[in-house]
Amino acid sequence: MLERLVARGFIGFIRLLTGAQAYWRGVRPTAALRIYYANHASHGDFVLLWATLPPYLRRKARPVAGADYWNKSALRRYIAGRVFRAVLIDRERKEDSPDPVQQMVEALSSGCSLILFPEGTRNTTDQILLPFKSGLFHLAARYPRAELVPVWINNLGRVMPKGEPLPIPLLCTVTFGATLSRIDGEDKAAFLQRAREALLALRPESPDDDMPDDSAPNDDAAHETATPNVAPKETA
Repeated sequence: MLERLVARGFIGFIRLLTGAQAYWRGVRPTAALRIYYANHASHGDFVLLWATLPPYLRRKARPVAGADYWNKSALRRYIAGRVFRAVLIDRERKEDSPDPVQQMVEALSSGCSLILFPEGTRNTTDQILLPFKSGLFHLAARYPRAELVPVWINNLGRVMPKGEPLPIPLLCTVTFGATLSRIDGEDKAAFLQRAREALLALRPESPDDDMPDDSAPNDDAAHETATPNVAPKETA
């Protein structure tokens, strides 16, 4: 019960701070097993993405996060482990470190979707998107049942800039793109490039735009998936 109350507090705070809206483009919010992979500019990224999922999906979605950050204090461990049920992986591999891909496969095998950031670390550079690490490729190969859904998080890096003591209220959007198709025999470099391009295609031309210019619906089905997701009453 305490964890649910804390989760509701996070959801309320992130929505108040960002006015968070979710857009579904070419994909619908369903209970299918998925790997949501997104750009990464802030420690709050997975909280925002998680908060914009409908409650029935949120309960079965687990973020993948760096153990080095979330294990630094008892409070962080509680938030990551008990509230968000995060899959904590060691970004600096050691001999006794568990296999991070296997950790993610086990989470998927338990019936949970994953929230993953293939850049591997927060992007604090002037680049739009850092090169993808190989983890997404290996995970997709080892668990092909899971759908791959690109997600662009817009503006959160400006809401929570690195080094600033207080967040800055700004409208943020989370755009879910069409499922990335599978290509038999595709090598790692080609897969990662295609996954990266699918993510970049969701990026607005300007950080102040809510959605890309080409997001206007062409038919009723597109209109349904391009409208903001208004979640029902929270049950965290």
